[in-house]
Amino acid sequence: MKSICFIVFLIGISCSSPDDNADTSSQEITMEEPIPTDEDTSNTTLYFPPINNDSWETTSPEVVGWDTTALEVLRTFLIDSNTKAFIILKDGKIAIEEYYNGAMMSDNNPWFSAGKTLTSFTVGMAQDDSFLSINDPTSTYLGEEWTVMTPEQEQAITIKNQLTMTSGGDYTVADTFCTDPECLLFLDTPNTSWYYHNAFYTLTQPVLENAIPQGFDSYFNSKLKNTIGMNGAWINLGFNRTYFSTARSMARFGLLNLNRGNWNGDQLISETYFNEMTTTSQSLNPAYGYLWWLNGKSNYILPGTTTVFPGSLIVNAPDDLIAGLGANDQKLYIIPSKGLVIIRMGSDAGMGSLGPSGFDNELWGKINDLIE
Repeated sequence: MKSICFIVFLIGISCSSPDDNADTSSQEITMEEPIPTDEDTSNTTLYFPPINNDSWETTSPEVVGWDTTALEVLRTFLIDSNTKAFIILKDGKIAIEEYYNGAMMSDNNPWFSAGKTLTSFTVGMAQDDSFLSINDPTSTYLGEEWTVMTPEQEQAITIKNQLTMTSGGDYTVADTFCTDPECLLFLDTPNTSWYYHNAFYTLTQPVLENAIPQGFDSYFNSKLKNTIGMNGAWINLGFNRTYFSTARSMARFGLLNLNRGNWNGDQLISETYFNEMTTTSQSLNPAYGYLWWLNGKSNYILPGTTTVFPGSLIVNAPDDLIAGLGANDQKLYIIPSKGLVIIRMGSDAGMGSLGPSGFDNELWGKINDLIE
């Protein structure tokens, strides 16, 4: 971990280990079908912060009618679970923004697999710009022999399979993060099984790199990052590319998706792609879109297993929640029916997972006490 932090430090991005000692100081600072609720705020005008400075309008829990007696319980829970940054946006305005355990607003934290949502969004922009189609074979952009499958097996895998975790790649290999051809073996015909195979996701960025004339990073920066005023950078960590940014930058991306890919009147991706991205993408795991997790479905499959679990992904959360969920409990929650974007960044809360974890349900129990 020290070597990773040193590399990150050299380019101005901070890094922390899940095992860092924590203190208790704090610094306060429509999908498939709209789900009707008594608090439906889908027609509320959203606030968008400027992209050229750090100002951001605020509201308060008192103003929006939340139960402030529950805030201290939530705060204690966040501190005790190794949280570094926690933000709630209400209709785009900051209602709560706090930093714990020695963290500061300016810290850049890893998104881990929550950053998959950034890649999915970029695929949508590239498709809108006619650089690719998600139905194209991956081989169109990676060439032949990017796996050790037969030519026919390899050609059958599409970009959409990469976005939906349905490539059929062998997940019994020693390292499912490894993107070397010898790590990418055939197991099932695409679209017949679902498995959270990181290597096939990771290769979506090389696909974009080869499909887009200006390359992935330049395109991402100009079309997404700079357009909505994010900071941050993609950092190579082993086989992975992980996005590091401030919590406010994650909140900006959340606000963009709360408004269905539209930033203050600028539609960054088509409504068609946004709908596909944030609804069930295949019949195998209803709780998965295009690299987004979806709540309120009949069942779900978690990373690292093929077991189908009955019920909603996060029982305590609203059914219309969509989420980017990363290792060590990086959380990007978007709840259209309530006009909310919620960010949690920090170290492992103690219920380790590559994405969804038991922490989601516990956290939402505390959030519900606050907002309901």
